[in-house]
Amino acid sequence: MTTNTNTSSPFTTAQIDAVRAYIKRTWKTLTRSHEHLLQSAKDTKLEHKKESRWLVYISPSEESPNVQSVLERSLSAKDMQQLEIRTLPTEVEAIKEHGLLYLPGPYVVPGGRFNEMYGWDSYFILLGLLRDGESELAQSQVDQLLYQVQHYGTILNANRTYMLSRSQPPVLSMMVLALFQHTQDEEWLKSALPMLEQFYYYWVVPPHLNPATGLSRFYAFGEGPAPEVLFSERDEEGRSHYDRVKEYYQRFEIEDYDVTLFYDRENDELTRLFYKGDRTMRESGFDITNRFGPFSIDILHYAPVCLNSLLYQMEQDLAQIYNILGNEELVKQWRDRADIRRDRIDRCLWDEEKGLYLDYHFQSGKRRRYEFATTFYPLWLGIASDAQAQGVVKNLSLFEAPGGIFTSTRVTGNQWDAPFGWAPLTMVAVQGLYRYGYHDEGDRIARNFLTMVIEEFQRHGTLVEKYDVERCSAKVSDEICFGYSSNEVGFGWTNGVVLELLAALNLYEV
Repeated sequence: MTTNTNTSSPFTTAQIDAVRAYIKRTWKTLTRSHEHLLQSAKDTKLEHKKESRWLVYISPSEESPNVQSVLERSLSAKDMQQLEIRTLPTEVEAIKEHGLLYLPGPYVVPGGRFNEMYGWDSYFILLGLLRDGESELAQSQVDQLLYQVQHYGTILNANRTYMLSRSQPPVLSMMVLALFQHTQDEEWLKSALPMLEQFYYYWVVPPHLNPATGLSRFYAFGEGPAPEVLFSERDEEGRSHYDRVKEYYQRFEIEDYDVTLFYDRENDELTRLFYKGDRTMRESGFDITNRFGPFSIDILHYAPVCLNSLLYQMEQDLAQIYNILGNEELVKQWRDRADIRRDRIDRCLWDEEKGLYLDYHFQSGKRRRYEFATTFYPLWLGIASDAQAQGVVKNLSLFEAPGGIFTSTRVTGNQWDAPFGWAPLTMVAVQGLYRYGYHDEGDRIARNFLTMVIEEFQRHGTLVEKYDVERCSAKVSDEICFGYSSNEVGFGWTNGVVLELLAALNLYEV
């Protein structure tokens, strides 16, 4: 990542040191390993009978007795009595009681209610671990994701059984190469290739592939309401997120999509396709937003800018890995795939009139005019031409906020819309601007975000999941109407992004 040479800082050394010390401590409190298995197995997002044991599922391709004996050596007898170790059924539908999915090594969780390993959170966490010299934990973080592909079929939304049917944005190849830059371990790099390619093909065959455009979409495989939403995403009156959605459909006319696909007004019931869209929205990593229409329920019918940009990067990364390993023929194959995808992104996702990258609706053949911060992904990953990057930069004022980058330009009551901002999207925008030479703009946004985070840290002593970047505040709950309204403390990806942006501004000294 390009850095500037301007070392003037709006923060004192003591302020930066305090945040960095907090982050260093937090890696330990957010780490889960065999010794923490009981802590990991506990899940506040589902109902749990007081006297019942917490379930941990082991992959059927593991030797279950061996794993059990490893766990018994790591845990006290008292802890083991509160756990029940089961072998995972080969069919997801056969799971009647949900639990934690076993991973063999330590990993970092995001924090708060997110007490398990998340797919794309792990990329930003990894960057922070590498910045902070936590090399063993960084190695293990990537290895657990490779294990997920090998034993559970893909990178999971998170390692709970109710998330077996959905993945998360494909950042695995970026993680593998980021770690390799530190270790230079070519044997390990070669060993990671089968899982990388397996994960790639998860995204580029139906149902994730749209054959007509050659672009991919998010698509979750589960049916019915997401279990964690039914139990844990309730308001003060006890209504679930789904109850609030039905009320919204009753009260408002919607022109973004055909509501009858998702809501049976006569019986006041959400349809099977609604729940499929809801689960798929969660696979995208971006929870509730109106990006694909209200509640993003129409996401199944779109080629998203973010997903296809990341798949382009994965193709480039696989070319780079084969180049390192000396296989020129495969280097060319993967680069050709990336070139084809870039052309498809240009054709379907770039909107010349708006000067933005926008999501593409398969059925209408039109881009959705919903400005979202994923428009910076093609800059971040080097897909944009200089002219396209300039077009996005001309629209920077749509997204730039006093505390960083607005997620979208619309206020909807959803946490992935304005006035909220998230660390990963701010980093994506900053690094994308740097990549195309817009250093002043990138520096300004990085400074604004860090100023907000550091000032809120001074007030509350924590880093959190998301911020109101208009008011520069961590207090967001009263403004969020759908999904969960809490602001979780920790927080893994905020930690990682803060360290990256400090380094970008030359304010990070190891």
